[in-house]
Amino acid sequence: MLAPNHWDPISRSFSRPLRLTSPPLTVTVRISQPPTSSSSTLYLRVYGASSLSPPHRHSLLNQVSRMLRLSESEENKVREFRSIVEALHGEEEATEYLRSFSGRVFRSPTLFEDMVKCILLCNCQFSRTLSMAKALCELQFEIQHQISSSKAADDDFIPKTPAGKESKRKLRVSKVSMRLESKFTESKVDNSVSDLQLSQEPLDFVGMGSFPSPEELANLDESFLAKRCNLGYRANRILKLAQGVVQGNIQLTQLEEDCKETSLSSYDKLSQRLRQIDGFGPFTCANVLMCMGFYHVIPADSETIRHLKQVHSKSCTVQTVGRDVELIYAKYAPFQFLAYWAEMWHFYGQRFGKLSELPVSDYKLITASNMKNKKIATRKRSKTSAEE
Repeated sequence: MLAPNHWDPISRSFSRPLRLTSPPLTVTVRISQPPTSSSSTLYLRVYGASSLSPPHRHSLLNQVSRMLRLSESEENKVREFRSIVEALHGEEEATEYLRSFSGRVFRSPTLFEDMVKCILLCNCQFSRTLSMAKALCELQFEIQHQISSSKAADDDFIPKTPAGKESKRKLRVSKVSMRLESKFTESKVDNSVSDLQLSQEPLDFVGMGSFPSPEELANLDESFLAKRCNLGYRANRILKLAQGVVQGNIQLTQLEEDCKETSLSSYDKLSQRLRQIDGFGPFTCANVLMCMGFYHVIPADSETIRHLKQVHSKSCTVQTVGRDVELIYAKYAPFQFLAYWAEMWHFYGQRFGKLSELPVSDYKLITASNMKNKKIATRKRSKTSAEE
């Protein structure tokens, strides 16, 4: 739900900008899964390039696979989690339990974006998290637009908000269409690309860029960043994270390499390293490590407390929430977070309807302050339906 991600409930397609490497190239990718296709087939349409080199294709598929967790290890985790749920609840109830959640948790194409977005989740309602992520992507568009216009960037460059007429632009771009088939076997994941086609067609872009890179953020003024994107104290933490990555003090590639073994000991070691980053407390670290594939720890916040009170009738507080989630979800080990998230998603679906059909403008409604009112409204509708 966070920018620059965009889910279209009508076409049931997902789109966002991606930064490809070797050489650098920013494109927009649209991912869809036609109803008539097999469940293992995804269709990718790439806008903004007349062709893709082998390194660009490799970069593209790696990022799509990371976002959707298309790997043998993730597939095995999903199967094991579903087996645990079926063993605990029976096959029929498990099917209903997992109807709105496949067992895969979406993540960003890069670890840096995941880390920044985990910072954006701290100490605020989801509506503000949405607006901060959108503002960062608008800022990236401004930076890129200014660089393109001037052909160079100043160290002291402070981007200006583009005029309203620049908030939307319609570009005629080249489209690369491919089919991605992901087949999981015991030894490898076989990703094959076929049906490469080139064509020209109009494409609408919202006045928003990609998610800003560490390099684009590292030299910005903290007060400007805080005010421009309404980040508050988070601006300092995001800047220090970006600067740490640029200066080589935070090795993101090494962190991802070290998380390939998702054992309890590797979790503890990675958690200790993450906590050395300014502003990375227990909640942020747990969220980042969940994005990296560790599912045995539940990042607990006020929404967790609300959920335990409403769904589990638990007298939960800030002081007890950690212990409470451990007790409630221990039976799903080592996938406690997946069980918690399946419950949350099911709960949200009861309150707001099918979330895949929710319009973007309603994302901001998914916040604890609306849960109680929504529940009352749902009950009123149910009563009316019963009377009819």
